[in-house]
Amino acid sequence: MTDLRLRPARTSDVPAIKDLVAPLARAGVLINKDTVAYYEGIQEFLVVEAVGDDRPGLIGCGALHVMWEDLGEVRTLATSEDWRGRGVGRTLLAGLIERARAVGVSRVFCLTFEVEFFSRYGFEVMPNQNQVDPDVFAELLRSHDEGVAEYLDLARVKPNTLGNTRMLLELSPED
Repeated sequence: MTDLRLRPARTSDVPAIKDLVAPLARAGVLINKDTVAYYEGIQEFLVVEAVGDDRPGLIGCGALHVMWEDLGEVRTLATSEDWRGRGVGRTLLAGLIERARAVGVSRVFCLTFEVEFFSRYGFEVMPNQNQVDPDVFAELLRSHDEGVAEYLDLARVKPNTLGNTRMLLELSPED
Protein backbone atom coordinates (compact mmCIF):
# COMPACT_ATOMS: atom_id res chain seq x y z
CA MET A 1 0.00 0.00 0.00
CA THR A 2 1.29 3.44 -0.94
CA ASP A 3 0.61 6.51 1.16
CA LEU A 4 1.03 10.12 0.11
CA ARG A 5 3.24 12.29 2.32
CA LEU A 6 2.98 16.07 2.02
CA ARG A 7 5.92 18.11 3.30
CA PRO A 8 7.69 21.44 2.76
CA ALA A 9 10.22 21.33 -0.06
CA ARG A 10 13.95 21.34 0.61
CA THR A 11 16.73 22.65 -1.59
CA SER A 12 17.68 19.05 -2.38
CA ASP A 13 14.23 18.67 -4.03
CA VAL A 14 14.90 21.25 -6.75
CA PRO A 15 16.14 18.74 -9.38
CA ALA A 16 13.05 16.57 -8.84
CA ILE A 17 10.76 19.62 -8.97
CA LYS A 18 12.34 20.61 -12.28
CA ASP A 19 11.79 17.05 -13.56
CA LEU A 20 8.09 17.20 -12.58
CA VAL A 21 7.65 20.56 -14.29
CA ALA A 22 9.64 19.77 -17.47
CA PRO A 23 7.01 17.74 -19.41
CA LEU A 24 4.28 20.22 -18.47
CA ALA A 25 6.49 23.13 -19.54
CA ARG A 26 7.18 21.40 -22.88
CA ALA A 27 3.41 21.07 -23.34
CA GLY A 28 2.95 24.79 -22.59
CA VAL A 29 0.92 24.11 -19.45
CA LEU A 30 3.49 25.42 -16.93
CA ILE A 31 6.29 27.94 -17.17
CA ASN A 32 9.81 26.58 -17.43
CA LYS A 33 11.90 28.47 -14.88
CA ASP A 34 15.61 28.81 -14.40
CA THR A 35 17.03 26.65 -11.64
CA VAL A 36 17.87 29.72 -9.57
CA ALA A 37 14.16 30.67 -9.47
CA TYR A 38 13.32 27.34 -7.80
CA TYR A 39 16.01 27.81 -5.18
CA GLU A 40 14.89 31.40 -4.53
CA GLY A 41 11.29 30.27 -4.06
CA ILE A 42 11.87 26.94 -2.33
CA GLN A 43 10.15 28.12 0.87
CA GLU A 44 6.92 28.56 -1.14
CA PHE A 45 6.85 24.90 -2.26
CA LEU A 46 5.19 21.81 -0.86
CA VAL A 47 6.00 18.39 -2.27
CA VAL A 48 4.34 14.99 -2.16
CA GLU A 49 6.25 11.73 -1.82
CA ALA A 50 4.92 8.23 -2.33
CA VAL A 51 5.66 6.34 0.88
CA GLY A 52 5.78 2.57 0.51
CA ASP A 53 6.09 2.70 -3.28
CA ASP A 54 8.81 0.67 -4.97
CA ARG A 55 9.82 3.80 -6.92
CA PRO A 56 10.52 6.38 -4.22
CA GLY A 57 10.76 10.04 -5.01
CA LEU A 58 8.70 13.15 -5.47
CA ILE A 59 5.43 12.66 -7.31
CA GLY A 60 4.04 16.18 -7.01
CA CYS A 61 4.86 19.77 -6.19
CA GLY A 62 3.12 23.09 -5.81
CA ALA A 63 3.81 26.55 -4.45
CA LEU A 64 1.93 29.35 -2.74
CA HIS A 65 3.21 32.82 -3.61
CA VAL A 66 1.85 35.67 -1.49
CA MET A 67 1.03 38.61 -3.74
CA TRP A 68 -0.62 41.02 -1.32
CA GLU A 69 -2.03 41.32 2.19
CA ASP A 70 -5.02 39.11 1.39
CA LEU A 71 -4.02 37.48 -1.90
CA GLY A 72 -1.88 34.46 -2.74
CA GLU A 73 -1.31 32.49 -5.92
CA VAL A 74 -1.10 28.73 -6.36
CA ARG A 75 1.84 28.17 -8.71
CA THR A 76 3.69 25.31 -10.32
CA LEU A 77 1.16 22.65 -9.33
CA ALA A 78 2.55 19.54 -11.01
CA THR A 79 1.99 15.82 -10.61
CA SER A 80 3.96 12.97 -12.10
CA GLU A 81 2.10 11.57 -15.09
CA ASP A 82 2.06 8.10 -13.48
CA TRP A 83 0.26 9.53 -10.44
CA ARG A 84 -2.41 11.72 -12.05
CA GLY A 85 -5.92 10.98 -10.87
CA ARG A 86 -4.70 9.41 -7.61
CA GLY A 87 -5.13 12.33 -5.18
CA VAL A 88 -1.72 13.97 -5.47
CA GLY A 89 -3.05 17.27 -6.84
CA ARG A 90 -5.85 17.31 -4.27
CA THR A 91 -3.32 16.71 -1.47
CA LEU A 92 -1.09 19.52 -2.71
CA LEU A 93 -3.92 21.99 -3.21
CA ALA A 94 -5.33 21.28 0.26
CA GLY A 95 -1.87 21.86 1.76
CA LEU A 96 -1.39 25.10 -0.15
CA ILE A 97 -4.83 26.39 0.90
CA GLU A 98 -4.04 25.50 4.51
CA ARG A 99 -0.76 27.41 4.18
CA ALA A 100 -2.66 30.39 2.73
CA ARG A 101 -4.94 30.45 5.75
CA ALA A 102 -1.97 30.13 8.10
CA VAL A 103 -0.28 33.23 6.68
CA GLY A 104 -3.49 35.27 6.63
CA VAL A 105 -4.41 35.11 2.96
CA SER A 106 -8.16 35.20 2.34
CA ARG A 107 -8.16 34.87 -1.48
CA VAL A 108 -6.20 32.39 -3.58
CA PHE A 109 -5.64 32.98 -7.28
CA CYS A 110 -4.53 30.52 -9.95
CA LEU A 111 -3.89 30.73 -13.66
CA THR A 112 -4.74 27.37 -15.16
CA PHE A 113 -5.83 25.21 -18.04
CA GLU A 114 -7.33 22.80 -15.46
CA VAL A 115 -10.55 24.70 -14.80
CA GLU A 116 -12.53 21.57 -13.89
CA PHE A 117 -9.94 20.47 -11.30
CA PHE A 118 -9.82 23.84 -9.53
CA SER A 119 -13.61 24.26 -9.76
CA ARG A 120 -14.05 21.06 -7.72
CA TYR A 121 -12.27 22.82 -4.85
CA GLY A 122 -14.27 26.04 -4.94
CA PHE A 123 -12.23 28.17 -7.36
CA GLU A 124 -14.33 30.32 -9.66
CA VAL A 125 -13.47 31.84 -13.02
CA MET A 126 -12.70 35.54 -12.59
CA PRO A 127 -14.98 37.57 -14.87
CA ASN A 128 -12.89 40.72 -14.44
CA GLN A 129 -10.43 42.43 -12.13
CA ASN A 130 -12.93 44.48 -10.14
CA GLN A 131 -11.85 42.50 -7.06
CA VAL A 132 -8.71 44.66 -6.88
CA ASP A 133 -9.00 47.97 -5.07
CA PRO A 134 -7.53 50.78 -7.25
CA ASP A 135 -4.92 51.69 -4.59
CA VAL A 136 -3.84 48.05 -4.30
CA PHE A 137 -3.75 47.76 -8.09
CA ALA A 138 -1.36 50.74 -8.20
CA GLU A 139 0.90 49.06 -5.60
CA LEU A 140 0.82 45.71 -7.41
CA LEU A 141 1.89 47.42 -10.65
CA ARG A 142 5.24 48.09 -8.94
CA SER A 143 5.91 44.37 -8.60
CA HIS A 144 8.40 42.73 -10.95
CA ASP A 145 6.75 39.36 -10.37
CA GLU A 146 5.23 37.84 -13.52
CA GLY A 147 2.49 36.15 -11.48
CA VAL A 148 1.28 39.57 -10.38
CA ALA A 149 1.25 40.65 -14.04
CA GLU A 150 -0.85 37.56 -14.83
CA TYR A 151 -3.30 38.34 -12.05
CA LEU A 152 -3.68 41.94 -13.19
CA ASP A 153 -3.95 40.77 -16.81
CA LEU A 154 -1.21 43.14 -17.94
CA ALA A 155 -0.12 43.20 -21.56
CA ARG A 156 3.43 42.08 -20.67
CA VAL A 157 2.33 38.64 -19.42
CA LYS A 158 4.19 35.50 -20.45
CA PRO A 159 3.31 34.37 -23.97
CA ASN A 160 2.90 30.66 -23.15
CA THR A 161 0.10 31.34 -20.68
CA LEU A 162 -2.22 33.01 -23.14
CA GLY A 163 -5.47 31.12 -23.07
CA ASN A 164 -5.15 30.13 -19.41
CA THR A 165 -8.11 30.81 -17.19
CA ARG A 166 -7.76 33.08 -14.19
CA MET A 167 -9.58 31.64 -11.19
CA LEU A 168 -10.10 32.78 -7.60
CA LEU A 169 -11.02 31.05 -4.35
CA GLU A 170 -12.46 33.11 -1.50
CA LEU A 171 -11.43 31.41 1.75
CA SER A 172 -14.03 31.32 4.48
CA PRO A 173 -12.83 31.91 8.04
CA GLU A 174 -12.26 28.62 9.82
CA ASP A 175 -13.72 27.98 13.22
